[in-house]
Amino acid sequence: MSQTDLAARPGEVSLEGPEILHEGYRPLEGWTVRFDAGRRGEIVQRREVLRAGPCVAVIAVDLAREELVLIRQFRLPAHLATGDGDLVEVVAGRVEHGEDLEEAARRELMEETGLEARALKKLLAFLPSPGIADEHATLFLASVDASALRSEAGAEDEHEHTRPFAVPLADVPGALADPRARNAYLLIALQWLALNRGRLWELLPATG
Repeated sequence: MSQTDLAARPGEVSLEGPEILHEGYRPLEGWTVRFDAGRRGEIVQRREVLRAGPCVAVIAVDLAREELVLIRQFRLPAHLATGDGDLVEVVAGRVEHGEDLEEAARRELMEETGLEARALKKLLAFLPSPGIADEHATLFLASVDASALRSEAGAEDEHEHTRPFAVPLADVPGALADPRARNAYLLIALQWLALNRGRLWELLPATG
């Protein structure tokens, strides 16, 4: 298998839209998609798209204390889907207009944990839910001082309430086997850490 076998590529489609269905916290748009399906002929799809846009996520680690910083936060969609809406998450949030990705990662880390990034490294990008949302997330690794962690945080202007906490990095592999760790951002972060824990000092050399 080559890298091109797994690569996304442009679709040969025609689009009609958008129709604004709802202007809320995230805009919801209606689109019509047409494409040639070979022997099946033309297929026409009517799809709704939640415009979440670019986002960032941060794996915040304290290398001296060998800890990973996480947060708890209530999520209504998770509550509606499973009844368990009080999720454990990595720091994450949307990129504001005119903000670059690193600035957004540093801001979200401060807003949701009260911690500053001593060093920051961009890791990878992913689409959390491409079937319904255009959310495009970039994952960062950050070095922090977990001893300065707040018990409560969150951006007041967004009516956000987060409860930061730290766990040992040694617990990460076991956490991957826990079926209660349900959200995609957290699972991707834990999997990355499980594969790369031995490289953290190399990736964050300016931590002091």
